Amino acid sequence: MIEVIAISKHFKDHRVLDGINLRVEGGETIALFGPSGSGKTLLLRLIAGVEMPTEGDVYLRGNNVTDSGPEARGIGMAFQNFALFPHMNAFDNIASAIVGSGMTEGQVKARVLEVAQLLKIDQVLSHTPRALSNGQKQRTALARALAAKPDILLLDDPLRNVDAKLRFEMRLELPQLLAKQKASVIYVTQDYKEAMALGDRIAVLGSEGEGLVQLGTPEEIYLSPNNLDIATAFGDPSINTFAVGPLWQGGQWKINVGGLSLSLPINTHPEALHTGGSYVAGIRPEHLALSDQPGSGKLAMEVKAVTPVNEKTVVLMEGEDQLELVASIPSHQPSPARGSRIWVTVPTEQILLFEEASGLRVVTGGPELEGACA
Repeated sequence: MIEVIAISKHFKDHRVLDGINLRVEGGETIALFGPSGSGKTLLLRLIAGVEMPTEGDVYLRGNNVTDSGPEARGIGMAFQNFALFPHMNAFDNIASAIVGSGMTEGQVKARVLEVAQLLKIDQVLSHTPRALSNGQKQRTALARALAAKPDILLLDDPLRNVDAKLRFEMRLELPQLLAKQKASVIYVTQDYKEAMALGDRIAVLGSEGEGLVQLGTPEEIYLSPNNLDIATAFGDPSINTFAVGPLWQGGQWKINVGGLSLSLPINTHPEALHTGGSYVAGIRPEHLALSDQPGSGKLAMEVKAVTPVNEKTVVLMEGEDQLELVASIPSHQPSPARGSRIWVTVPTEQILLFEEASGLRVVTGGPELEGACA
């Protein structure tokens, strides 16, 4: 339904997007994730026809629309700047997407009320944009994009100004609505939870000019990130990282973590690393196992802080060589007391390794998810 081929956009000598290839299948939602300045909004504008690419092509429904204007592309759009008609109330702004479509007045009203109720703005339909909060303006723009039930939707962080409670609710409700409409969707967000909740796949843009650095399912992005930036961006609390210098001993790669020697997975390839190299190891907080009993292969650590966070408890610990680790345990599990001694098991099969210089993940021969970009 949506395909961009080798899309680039330059402003004089400044390259914002360079050689982007992305395909969105019919009925699929791609969450477009990346830091500010990575070109997320620009990519949407190129697909919408609001901007023209320096190089490359845009295909919609199998047709090359690179030289066509926005009015010929038949897509629904909701951008960050709202773009509401100031002289119209919220109802008329939403209805503007379907007036003239052949629907009766009653059908138009019913459709506007349907999407307004979903987005919880039905009580402000008589208000003009001047009387709406930023969150209400953003939801009005989103409702207008959804009203015509387009088969292609471009949504630019449409929940950015929405309060936390409603944002959480919309993460649950929007996927159902989009699936019901069977639309092909590109959904821009800087919220990794939103990307994982809404995206069938996630496309990650790197820093400005770096382009598309990973494309995969939420599980692939989280468990097999291509680089350290992605690993750090996905997860709360963030992934634990520490510098290591792997050594090849007895047919295995070994790393030192807080005075404890850990063997990487037995099937690690010798050529994957090099002795004396500088690497960063990472382990997700939820993968750490805590015990009040010492044992072989466990790290002795002191609990520095214990913080309940909804369904989990976050535990900050400190060990030898000033090693700090954060563990995440289910809230129903007994949590250790601040200042207590605790022993931590680091499952080596869950350790991720990255080159310190490039930040790229080293494929060490451990378990890889099928289809992961590595």
